Amino acid sequence: EIKCKPEQFPYQQFEDAGYTVEAHGLNQWNGVAIASRLPLEDVEYSFPGMPGFQKGYDGDDAPLEARAISALVEGVRLWSLYVPNGRGLDDPHYAYKLRFFDALRQYAADALAADPSLPLALTGDFNVAPTDADNGDPSIVEGVTTHVSPAERDAFSALSEAGLQDVVRPLVPEGFTFWDYKQLRFPRNEGLRIDFVLGSRAFADAVEGASIERDERGGEGPSDHVPVVVDLNFDEDDEDVPMIFG
Repeated sequence: EIKCKPEQFPYQQFEDAGYTVEAHGLNQWNGVAIASRLPLEDVEYSFPGMPGFQKGYDGDDAPLEARAISALVEGVRLWSLYVPNGRGLDDPHYAYKLRFFDALRQYAADALAADPSLPLALTGDFNVAPTDADNGDPSIVEGVTTHVSPAERDAFSALSEAGLQDVVRPLVPEGFTFWDYKQLRFPRNEGLRIDFVLGSRAFADAVEGASIERDERGGEGPSDHVPVVVDLNFDEDDEDVPMIFG
């Protein structure tokens, strides 16, 4: 997730560290990127059926926001996603969020129906705490705020029906990935788990380890999100195991 246009992205710093970057951003409000030490091929900037949004506009052809970028990385179809926040239960952005989830589910279902052996991963900020155990923030309340409403949780759960699974939680049974900057949320560990790596069966079978890097939330000027790391091995004889960061 980025908050800038591609021309404002610090490519040189990543390239000096050995990464190739593909960035997709339209303004300071939403944007996504992929950084990889491996070649990025067949880059896409939206998924089929992805809805757009424009405040005050109700048509089906609203402009697309910069919320999805994908690349093929040595046979793995990787998506970096920034799911809409929703803003409020009665806000048009909430309906947009649910449409986004539904289109994402349909895309995943279609992709895996076409190729059941595809290693597919959806990663990033999903802006949903799917269970009560994923919500430690007392200000996030069902029936009052977004992120925990039944409709959002159902929309997230529907991704599993499309053939995707959370590949982190089975290996990391506890831990949040986001803490608001306000009200000392981080020192009190009043966080949310809203960042995920969801994988197809072929992807999940290659997962050898996972972690939530909580300590990255400390220090000077940290993000309010922390990295979610997955170790992959598609070849048991290959000691150079790639990692996916959500």
